[in-house]
Amino acid sequence: MSASCFGGIRHPESKRTSLISWQKRVVARVVLVERPHSGSCILHLATFAAAVTMRDFASCLSHGAVQVAHSASSSGGQNLVQCAYLARLRGKPCRVTVTWSKVAMGQALAVAIHDCSNRCLCKTEVKPWLFSKMKGSKVMELDGGDVEVIWDLSSAKFAAGPEPVEGFHVSLVCDLEVVLVLGDLHKEESHSVLSDASHCDAVVIARKEHIYAKKVYSAKAQFVDIGQLHHISIVCDTAGVRDPSLEIRIDKKKVLQVKRLAWKFRGNQTIYVDGLPVEVLWDVHDWLFTSSSGCAVFLFQSGQSMEKFLRTCSQNEKEAQAHRFGFTLILNAWKTE
Repeated sequence: MSASCFGGIRHPESKRTSLISWQKRVVARVVLVERPHSGSCILHLATFAAAVTMRDFASCLSHGAVQVAHSASSSGGQNLVQCAYLARLRGKPCRVTVTWSKVAMGQALAVAIHDCSNRCLCKTEVKPWLFSKMKGSKVMELDGGDVEVIWDLSSAKFAAGPEPVEGFHVSLVCDLEVVLVLGDLHKEESHSVLSDASHCDAVVIARKEHIYAKKVYSAKAQFVDIGQLHHISIVCDTAGVRDPSLEIRIDKKKVLQVKRLAWKFRGNQTIYVDGLPVEVLWDVHDWLFTSSSGCAVFLFQSGQSMEKFLRTCSQNEKEAQAHRFGFTLILNAWKTE
């Protein structure tokens, strides 16, 4: 399947047309959230996941969103990883956003909870000086109750980024119920509520991170929550190249190539991973046409249409598979000298 040009010289209207099409798809999913099907709460969560990821997916492609992302270039990029999780809070679906960042003063962690209408219910930030204790908790107020953030990074191991890769624990507890558990230490956690976190069915629905390289940019993603972890490589060399091109590989296999990148600096194409369609979008305008150290933006969106799922699957299949919807990966790629 050939790539389409969003912002190139030859097809200036194609980006606008594509955005209108995505906006229609987003509206359809929002309606599903407002009128959820009766039955299992898992299906309700999946419906909400489809709406959230597609809404964020479309908004990230808007001109304003791209400009906001690129405006960070003045500070030379950001060292942060942000993940959105679909969870249940007091029996209702919610979105929990966890942001890991690294600043001059040290590590920081931010947690925010949003409802189905994207209204922020509560948020908190664990500052670097609190992180220096490596283990602790913090309480947020929510509708007359408490939501507790518990963390343990005393044995955490970090790679190049701000997010720990192993030996850590972060959890969210509300009314003695585990809302979210991250890390691999929860089985050893002394907190009485966390002794059994098996009932926590939160799933990751989106991830955003900043990556840095000269030519080959690397990331990892699990496009289906029960699928395998895939290695993503983005190869693009624009320095001193007369006719730059773009190449994306999944597990070392080339799945996408864009030639004449100066004409197709924004575009989209569907690839297949684990037999499932994944929509890939790119915007490398700042790499090619700005003198500042701007970033390129890449998006990977997996998950079938919610309407098609509801139409073709039986109720048992819905309950068993509904949590597999809509994962979005956003990569802000920064060039290093």
